[in-house]
Formats: sequence, structure tokens, C-alpha cells
Amino acid sequence: MNLKVITFRNLMRRKGKAAFVLAGLVIGVSTVVGIISFVEAMTNDINHKLEKYGANILIVPKTENLTLTYGGLSLGGVSFEMEEIREAELARVSSIKNARNIAALGPLVLGVVKVDTRKVLMAGVDFEASEILKPWWKIRGSLPDQNGVILGSEAARVLNLDSGDRVRIRDNDFIVSGVLQPTGSQDDQLVFARLGTAQSIFDKSGRVSMAEVAALCKDCPIDEMVRQISEAIPGAKVMAIQQVVKGRMETLEQFKKFSYGISGVILLIGSLVVLVTMMGSVRERTDEIGIFRAIGFRKRHIMKIVFMEAAIVSGLAGIIGYFLGLGASTIAIKFFSENHSGYVPINPELAFGAFIIALTLGLASSAYPAFMASRLDPNEALRAL
Repeated sequence: MNLKVITFRNLMRRKGKAAFVLAGLVIGVSTVVGIISFVEAMTNDINHKLEKYGANILIVPKTENLTLTYGGLSLGGVSFEMEEIREAELARVSSIKNARNIAALGPLVLGVVKVDTRKVLMAGVDFEASEILKPWWKIRGSLPDQNGVILGSEAARVLNLDSGDRVRIRDNDFIVSGVLQPTGSQDDQLVFARLGTAQSIFDKSGRVSMAEVAALCKDCPIDEMVRQISEAIPGAKVMAIQQVVKGRMETLEQFKKFSYGISGVILLIGSLVVLVTMMGSVRERTDEIGIFRAIGFRKRHIMKIVFMEAAIVSGLAGIIGYFLGLGASTIAIKFFSENHSGYVPINPELAFGAFIIALTLGLASSAYPAFMASRLDPNEALRAL
């Protein structure tokens, strides 16, 4: 009878103990896998949503004036009498190293116009890029053509205008094609037109006041992209909207720290369960171990039997725990993310990690019981029979 046969027979004879160790490790591993899978899925979901949350880099003319703000952000003193950025220069952004990480580039031309007796800030924008840069925009009406404008909700209220009305701006008649739903930003107070239309009104053909960039920064350093754009457009000041970028990174870091902390506690509890159970098993088998020693089994043989039992149960727990944890995270994410598909892909690295962690945990927790079993005096054990 070899050690493998002895090991399997011991497990079959003590099914309750083996099941208890298996359950403890499965609960620990599945919880860790579930938390990590859930955090990874939520992280990807958050990244996907934040990447579409609008501009996180601004390109403005270099100036020492700090007078005008847009959207609550300082735009470096954009002045309508100063030299603006040329659209030809903005085209260089597509040639930077991390150009593939740019989701949208939206040039803006800004100027003051008079509607009736009121002065209003008018913005010429690229409405196609705005779908990514300003996904929170909800327009009651439709996007304007070259002879149309849309009004911010506050501008529409103050000017007493609505969709379908006509408005005269600098000797040109325009149709109000839509009104923005309230956004809580300065956009509520602006009049928006197509970029070419606004450039024509302000006589700024080929020039823009600033540009907004939506960068996909999950896998790229935002500071590096700012540097690359600055080198491509040396005559402009490039700024990262740190609130968006830092907020994203801090949120993801907190998710990860929380998951690792909880995982550590659960693994510690799982190791204690294995340790206590294996110690109890060794005490119950004192007479059996004494017989093994009496018939010629060495200390290393006794330790090998204990370690083989732990390895079999732990390996099985790692496999079962991974799939249970994956299933739990799939169910959980459906409750915490309404728009998530609920599909959590199999991660081979995490599966292998779960197996290794369970195996390591089982063997490490069985080290002391195995050592105690190997040190049992065969004479004492046989005397107790």
C-alpha cells in the first residue's frame, strides 16, 4: 500500500472532516474571487462610463490674463481681441503618440452677440464631437443646420424664445432648432451654433477660441498626453481637468484597496479553519500514526500523507471556489450596475491564482499539524491502543 492509496482512504473514511476543510476553503476562495471579479467588472464599467463623461483636457491660447471662465473652469483668459488657436494647428493632435486614446476633439469659437437688447455668449461647436464631449446634453428639438441655433435653458428663458422661433444675430436670421434641457453648468446661458456659422459671424475663419479633448485614459497617463499635445501645439496652453482624472483614479484605487483588504481577512479566516480542522484530525489519528511509525514509516512519510490530504482538498477547493465566485460576481453586478450586461468573462490568471492561493493556504495551514503528526512517539501511540 503506497502513500497515495493511504491518503485517499483517509479522506474517504473522514468525509466529514474533509468536507469541513473543503467548505472552509471554498467559501474563502469563492468570496475572494467574487470580490475581485466584481471589482474588475465594476472598474471596467466605471472606466467605460467615465471615458464617455466628457472632456478631460483643455487646449487654450497662451495668455497671462485670467478673466474668462467656461463651465466653471479657468480658460486662461481667452480674449476675443487676442490671437486664437488655428484649426490647422489642432490637426497636429492626431499625430501624437497617444492619438489612439483620443475619443473626440471639439474646437470651440466663443464670442459675444446681441439678441434684442441683451448680450449673450455664443459658442460655435462641432455637434458631432459634442455627442462624446457632452453626453449629458438633452436637446428638446433638433440639432441646428447652418442657419440655426440651439439655446441653453436659461438663455431661452431670459430671451423668451423656444424651438421654432426666429432670432436675429448680427444682421442674420436664425431659427431656434432646439433648447437644451437644464445642465446646471454655464451651457444653460449660452447660444450654440455650428462651428462654421459662428466663425463666419465673428469673422474668425479657420480660428478657434479653445478646444476640448475627451481622452480615454484607462491605459494612458494623462500627464503624458498633455505633454504630447503641448509639444504638438507649442503656441497653446494644454491643461488636464484634474478633478475628472484624479477622481477617476482615486475611485478605482479605493475599489481595489477595499477588495484586497476584505480578501486578506477572508483568507486568514480560511487558513484558521484549515489549521484547526487538521489539528483535530491529527489528534484523532494518533493510534493510526503510531502503527504507521511502528511498521517502518518515517517522519517524512507521515508529513507527506498530511500534506497530500491537504493538497487534494485545497486544489479541489480552488477549482470549485473560482467558479462559485465567478457566478456570485455575475449575479451581484446585475444588482449594482443597471446598464451592465451582467457578463463577467473567465479570467485565466485569476483562475490560476485562485488554485494557487487555495493550494498554498491549505499546505501552509497544514504545516504545523503535519509537523506535530511526524513527532508523535510510536510507543505512546501504541500504548494507547
